[in-house]
Order: sequence, then structure tokens, then C-alpha cells
Amino acid sequence: MQSENRIVKAVHAELEHDSRINLHRWPIRLEAGDDHVLIMAGDVESVAAKKLACWIAGKTPEVRDVVDRLQIAVAEPRSDGEMLAILETLLLEARDLKNCTLRVIKKGQSLTLQEISEDDASGDIVVGVKAGVVTLGGWVLSLSHKRLAGVLAWWTPGCRDVVNELEILPPEQDGDGEVSDALSLVLEMDPLIPHPGQIRIQTHHYVVTLQGLVNTQAEKERAEQDAWYLFGVNNVSNQIAVG
Repeated sequence: MQSENRIVKAVHAELEHDSRINLHRWPIRLEAGDDHVLIMAGDVESVAAKKLACWIAGKTPEVRDVVDRLQIAVAEPRSDGEMLAILETLLLEARDLKNCTLRVIKKGQSLTLQEISEDDASGDIVVGVKAGVVTLGGWVLSLSHKRLAGVLAWWTPGCRDVVNELEILPPEQDGDGEVSDALSLVLEMDPLIPHPGQIRIQTHHYVVTLQGLVNTQAEKERAEQDAWYLFGVNNVSNQIAVG
């Protein structure tokens, strides 16, 4: 018990140091078992806060693994049906998913939105929404496809969390270059980023650094948000200038 209490106190102290997590406004429940697995639960303000909290906890000495049960507090909740309808449109309109079979789970049944013959398919994506949490299942051809589908899920109004269980077939080696390539693709697709070519991306050990010049503070914040949405990203340093 002393060991578990020590872990919880150590993680709590580390989380308090980061203002982006803001424990005073958004308290996180921490529970450690005798196997040194830490469970994190509660509502947080943003995807950045969620990922940072898990990353910081995972680096804390004695923590063997982290179970992430953190969800985003949304200002305007949507019904699961509303969310699924919006996400269906986003997926169908995504140029890089045109060769993917798309299916949705509605009332426990799988419905096909778009079917691609097996020989031509670059994925078979199954989407479900429950209590504001989007689950992505099935397979895709590349890590970029997986990351893109995850970002589209996060773009869906009302989304509280994304469980991205898409398999990569055949398996593909991940790395910093894959993250940068995926973010470039996402920024090009994002209608709120009018000049994506002005943003430079560097990734090192899954920490993304953004540089360049944009016209508004809103664009700068949106580019950072898109980086946080990417599967595998641990931290983001936003050095974009506004002018």
C-alpha cells in the first residue's frame, strides 16, 4: 500500500507542474495497484491535457503502465447518432480514404456506407460511437490512414475520446517521419488551415515541433490541435509565429 500511495503522490506532483493540465480546475483521479499499473480517470479540458497527463505519468519512476480513462469535457454535447452522422460524412469525403470500405455500427448492426472490392481496397474501417466515444476498428493499409481516420474522429463535434484499434496490414514500421507525413496530410485537409505550406513540421521521439508563419492566432492553435490529435504524439511545441 505504501508503494501505491507513493506512486500516486509522485504522479500528482508531476501533473501539478504543467499548467496545460490544470489539476485545480480539472482534477484527475489516480489509482495505483500493487502491480504498479496506474489508472487515470476523469474529465480534462483538451486532448493536449489528456495526452500530456498520460505521458507524464508513464515517465514517472515505478509506474509500469498507464490505463487511460480520461475523457474530454465538451462544451456542446451531441447525441451518438448526431456524431455518427457527421463522422460518416467526414470519412466519405476524405480523399485518402476513397479506396477504403466504410462500415458503421448502428443499434448493434453493421451497415455498409461504402464498399470497395477486396483486390482494390486499402482498408476496411468499422466505426461506432457510444456515450461520445468513437471507436475505430478493422484494418487500413498504412499508418497515415490510421492517423487520418483518428483525426477525423476527433474533428467530430461532441467527441470525448477516440479508441483507435485499426490494424495496419501488412504491418508497417512507425517512426518520427511517419508522424510528420501524417500531420502534413491532415493540415492540407483541414479547412481551418488556409495555407498549410507555411507551417514546418519536425518530429523527434514523437514530440512534434511546429514552426512557420500563419495569419491568425486561431490558425496557430488549430495546427497545434491537429498535431495533438495524431495517434502516437506525446508532446507538441508550437513555435508558429502570427503575422
